[in-house]
Amino acid sequence: MPLIYVIDDDADITALLKRFLSKNGYEVEVATSGKEGLAKLEARKPDLVMSDFRLGDYDGADLLVRMKEMYADVPVIIITGYSDVKIAVKVLRLGAFDYVTKPLLPEEILLTIKKALQSGGESTQHDHAFTSDSLSTTPSEKKQQASNAHYKKGNSNYLFGKSDASQNLLRQIELVAPTNYSIIIYGESGAGKEGVARTIHERSKRSSKPFVAMDCGAISKELANSELFGHEKGSFTGALAQKIGHFEMANGGTLFLDEVSNLPYDVQVALLRVVQERKVKRIGSTKEIDIDVRIIVASNERLSEAYKKGKFREDLYHRFNEFGIELPPLRDRGEDIINFAHFFLEQTSADLGKHITGIEPEAQKIFLNYSWPGNLRELKNVIKRAALLSEGNEIQARALPFELVNQSKLFFEDSSTDNSAHQTQRIYTEHVPAPVVSSNNTTTNHSYTAASSTKEPLNLKKAALEAEYETILNALKQANFNKSKAAQILGIDRKTLYNKMKLINPDKE
Repeated sequence: MPLIYVIDDDADITALLKRFLSKNGYEVEVATSGKEGLAKLEARKPDLVMSDFRLGDYDGADLLVRMKEMYADVPVIIITGYSDVKIAVKVLRLGAFDYVTKPLLPEEILLTIKKALQSGGESTQHDHAFTSDSLSTTPSEKKQQASNAHYKKGNSNYLFGKSDASQNLLRQIELVAPTNYSIIIYGESGAGKEGVARTIHERSKRSSKPFVAMDCGAISKELANSELFGHEKGSFTGALAQKIGHFEMANGGTLFLDEVSNLPYDVQVALLRVVQERKVKRIGSTKEIDIDVRIIVASNERLSEAYKKGKFREDLYHRFNEFGIELPPLRDRGEDIINFAHFFLEQTSADLGKHITGIEPEAQKIFLNYSWPGNLRELKNVIKRAALLSEGNEIQARALPFELVNQSKLFFEDSSTDNSAHQTQRIYTEHVPAPVVSSNNTTTNHSYTAASSTKEPLNLKKAALEAEYETILNALKQANFNKSKAAQILGIDRKTLYNKMKLINPDKE
């Protein structure tokens, strides 16, 4: 019987998971703090760990690193709030197998646990089409991809839509891939920077050689040199064996450095020397090794701005900046959103063994009206969760996450003293009512300007309801959408919170 450790400081969640997992054939031990969880790990090795990311005594990232140091082969599933897209990216980079989001769904938990135990502890990021900045691809999903060839190119499974932004991206890749240019890829989290890098590699003359990826944001300063350049046995404390660095591993192929601006400055100096001389020397060795590597780097921030702030070497920036690619965020690929949603729906339906073939019009309108801060990764996760909850053969609006349905876009005019600087700025807020679909199938967005917001007739009951709605949503956000914690913050019981949420939005629990 597989042993699972559940680490969460919410007693309701630990009790719930212990009952549920025990009934499904697992031995379960619970811990209500990070310290207690580590003590249990030291006493007995489990088959799997489920841990909340936000614990009172431990940062989730630090705890994950400690657990992977103790047992690298034990899969760890992180529990986090639905809206924490950056956390989801971070835990995958640090070696988590996968993550599940609150509110917890029984079918999703069982499916994730089953995959984790079958994987032997290998992180899902190794199977991701985008790796650390990516979307996971299961065997059943790969079977579906043959029928969706017009949305992807190459083995990287990066999605290329039909919008102008997507087609422009594809043209840039086709132009630069056959060259040996170094490339900087700019893009938001979840947009698929590594997927683009893999596609470039696959279309290059180096496609038969290794593609090696390194996340510079998830590695300590002490280990960065070793990871990049390798080390000899005994060259420093803890160097118990010889290690081949990423440059040597990628020799003849492509080295992808994600979030390169996070590299420590002294490591950047060593990196510049290797890039210039095309020779690498392992730590503790006097021998130089010739390398032939194409370098592609990625960053969330402008490296031109980073070097002006003293965070990044200007000469290294110019070495990398032979060609630049801008990854469009999903919100700027509007006409692709529904196509991508159907692509992920085919994959999810096959994975779950369900026959869901469409997305109802109201859900499509919500998709088009949402800002998608987590880009393609977030869209895929929304589809996976909605497919579990939807009845019949369509994704239903009522199956979409609470915060997705209730996020809307506000626009306002920002006038500066300089008339030439007059521009429209976009603000995203999470306390505006969802789009309303009228009887003639048109959508009304609750968009306001500072002046227009007071034009509606005063209604005390409506104002009270809206104020209560905003307070509840703020409490849910503060509690990472943990309803038990949100109820405690509000000073009410959980049943009362559920009733109020249903009053605000009758179609959602």
